[in-house]
Amino acid sequence: MEGDKGTVSKTVDVSPARVSARSVVLRSLSAGIFALAGLIFWMSFDTAKGVDIRTDDPLLRLSDRAQEKSTENQQLESEMSAVRKDVDGLSHSGSGTGTATRKNLDGLANAAGTEALSGSAVSVTLNDAPANATPLVPGVPDPQPNDLVIHQQDLQAVVNALWDGGATGIQVMDQRLISTSAVRCVGNTLILQGRVYSPPYKITAVGDRNALHKALDRSPAIQNYLQYVNAYGLGWKVEDHKRVTLPGYSGTVDLHYAKPVG
Repeated sequence: MEGDKGTVSKTVDVSPARVSARSVVLRSLSAGIFALAGLIFWMSFDTAKGVDIRTDDPLLRLSDRAQEKSTENQQLESEMSAVRKDVDGLSHSGSGTGTATRKNLDGLANAAGTEALSGSAVSVTLNDAPANATPLVPGVPDPQPNDLVIHQQDLQAVVNALWDGGATGIQVMDQRLISTSAVRCVGNTLILQGRVYSPPYKITAVGDRNALHKALDRSPAIQNYLQYVNAYGLGWKVEDHKRVTLPGYSGTVDLHYAKPVG
């Protein structure tokens, strides 16, 4: 084909056969892409089995499992509490139970912490410091991560001081403490009688309020904690209550202990 001087023109083949072959290739490629996407989606579904697979952090999975068990334990405690009330009702209404025996049972229940307790009280609330906390006192070094969170020793210090101050009953969060209760922390969470809690932590004690305040003031462990309150802003709040009612402990009172291998 002729053109202007110095210009070369090319003829493009646009025959029907060439167009048809190209369309077949494109359709085949599209079908392959959709098939591959479908395979990937199916493999993702089969792997996940209904679980969030966007995170592979085992600590997060463990935390979720712990929270599930905490909720389950709370439900079981409610059911056990209802059964215990039925048993108590039957024991009090039984014709073979004398007045002296009933009084003895009531006294044991109060001492064990399985009965509700009312009276004047003092509550103490502890909380972590802000994550971006800076020293509030001149000359104090910058805080380390452990300086800004509540530790097991801090909770135990408050509980022990309140017992020392003559408390007749203590509640941590929404649970009554008994003789076998263990206040334990894992990371920045509290594990108490099979349930998990996050700060702020509230501890309430029934007893003589003046005696309870004096016990808090003379505790060396609490005085040490208050230094971190002043230095980094850890939470500390003490409140008086004219009258509160602590619920009775509703969990099992059976002792669990290690046994030697046979």
